[in-house]
Amino acid sequence: MTGRGEVPIGRRVAQWRARRRMTQQALADRLGKSKSWVDKVERGARALDKFSLIRQIADVLRVEPAVLLGERPATLVGAAPVDGLDGVRTALARYGGLPQVGCQVSAVELRRQVGHAWLSYQHARYPQVVRLLPGLLDAARGLPRDDAELLVQVYRMASAVLVKLGEPDLAWLAADRAATVAGGDALLAGTAAVAVGQALRAAGRERLALTATFDAAVRLVPALAGTAGDAPEPTPGASAVGGTLLLQAAFAAATCGEVRQAGQLLNRAADLAAGSRDRAGVGQNGDQTPGEDAQRICFGPVVVELARVLVAVERGDAAEAVCRHEVVIRRDGWRRLPAEYRGAYLVDAARAYLLAGDLLGAGRMLVAADAVAPAEVRSRSSARTLLAEIARGRPAPAGVARLTTLAGLTR
Repeated sequence: MTGRGEVPIGRRVAQWRARRRMTQQALADRLGKSKSWVDKVERGARALDKFSLIRQIADVLRVEPAVLLGERPATLVGAAPVDGLDGVRTALARYGGLPQVGCQVSAVELRRQVGHAWLSYQHARYPQVVRLLPGLLDAARGLPRDDAELLVQVYRMASAVLVKLGEPDLAWLAADRAATVAGGDALLAGTAAVAVGQALRAAGRERLALTATFDAAVRLVPALAGTAGDAPEPTPGASAVGGTLLLQAAFAAATCGEVRQAGQLLNRAADLAAGSRDRAGVGQNGDQTPGEDAQRICFGPVVVELARVLVAVERGDAAEAVCRHEVVIRRDGWRRLPAEYRGAYLVDAARAYLLAGDLLGAGRMLVAADAVAPAEVRSRSSARTLLAEIARGRPAPAGVARLTTLAGLTR
């Protein structure tokens, strides 16, 4: 049974299983079948000739039966429109030279404005950040080269919010500008490489992201290469940025299917988090707060544990992801993370519950994410798609129907 499209239904099942980050065994368990049965279906060795069975598979994969039959393409929910993106694009297109007339500000004033914009970002006020960025980018172009740190911050912020709003190519451009400006300053280059890794991952270039972030981490913390036994202890700043780079590398490795490497990278990041805490005494759990974080980086033991949840989701291990999630959010360091970070994480936690077949749990996570950082749910394409999938459940979890209306997804 192949439907009207040219792609056999078994191949569509395999494609959607991969998109849902489910193993053949996980799909088999949800269907009450064997892994061998799923494998045969995907290879076309066993026919799917009963609509009731196709509907059951579609329900588990969270698509309409018509999608598996090739009768209707699956629709992704786009990001909510945000005014001002064209202004950011235009500002990034202006490279070098003097700032626009009326954009000249002192470094002190620009630093104050950048601090305000970062605070808005950490509170997930993305439309506000987008409105501020064109002026910040134009003003930063007039800075002398010896003020690279401030210019890197502006480009990094631009890249981060563009990733959030579904503009990965433009985000990569901003991140690349940050890396260029950073020059030979290892710590600045490391913070820029975090932005590069995030943009590459958002663009689907995970292997490039893996290489870029791990190489940058080794430059900051030579001991990671395994050949630098006499290397000095990294500073707390280098540990935080290096650890963040390792987490980005772990996410990329997990998406590439490099499960073992992802685990090793997480363990190395955990070692850096513990070492940084012991040397600097930052917080009870070693987690930096925004006021203590000169590099605008969130890193520490709790952040590493959150990353373990996300990597478990990427490799399709829903049980481990949910178990780890329910433990880590009880830790003190969780509440000290910025609203943006917690909101984004809770959206990923919703994916874990959905992968586990817990529609109610997934709905709770999205409602919780919206309470912490509404823009994470209402503005981002991935979260809006997830919300639409949960809302189609029978019955829709409490609070999800209201959230769907607030996000503008009701017809």
